[in-house]
Amino acid sequence: MSGSKLILGAIREQLRLQGVTYRDLAMALGVSEPTVKRDLSRGNFSLDRLDRICEVLGIGLDDLVRGEQGSGLLKELDDRQEAELIADTPLLLVTYLVLNDWKFDEILAAFRFDENALVSLLLRLDAMKLIDYRPPDRMRKLTARNFSWRKDGPVHRYFISRILPEFFAAPFDRPVDGFHFMAGMLSHGSMRYMAGELQRLAREFDVLARKDATLPLDARDGCSAVMAIRHWEYSEFTRIRR
Repeated sequence: MSGSKLILGAIREQLRLQGVTYRDLAMALGVSEPTVKRDLSRGNFSLDRLDRICEVLGIGLDDLVRGEQGSGLLKELDDRQEAELIADTPLLLVTYLVLNDWKFDEILAAFRFDENALVSLLLRLDAMKLIDYRPPDRMRKLTARNFSWRKDGPVHRYFISRILPEFFAAPFDRPVDGFHFMAGMLSHGSMRYMAGELQRLAREFDVLARKDATLPLDARDGCSAVMAIRHWEYSEFTRIRR
């Protein structure tokens, strides 16, 4: 098999392993979905396009060729590891920064860490297999594209009890902010449709985050989005039911 066919096959396998659709990849590359399909069918794209595909997938070209990524990528931590993160605010912060593509020097410049303290935190993340860290400043994420925190695990509970109250206490008054709370009566079919749309929107958020990760730090701002739908009734209303 030719080298070009091996590379195309490796790209398609990475898309499958990471749950990236052709539509997702097209959005991240800023091209049409038919263009992506044609490129991955014929292989007639530039080296620059290949580099951009690797960036979107979070994989080096050498790893793509060797096929060493995918099965070894971390999809979640165990309860003990998550508990370790939330018990140590600096470690939790560095985890957030590294997973959002901050560089070593950027972390030192923005936060009150000395170099030895940051190296120590990164070595702990390396031991957790969250990153591949080569002192003093080389680090590479080892998380799968579908990496997530454990459902009802330590980080999830920390998020609900500590982060969400502060998040929703904000005024949401900046031009880029958005807040919509809606309640109504929907059929089960309509609720399933809305849940699917929320999943699609979450994928688009992830694609845009990966795309924008290539921009300089001063061109990006931290942001958070909460997307949820559930069968629910306010408890004060339930108390009045017959």
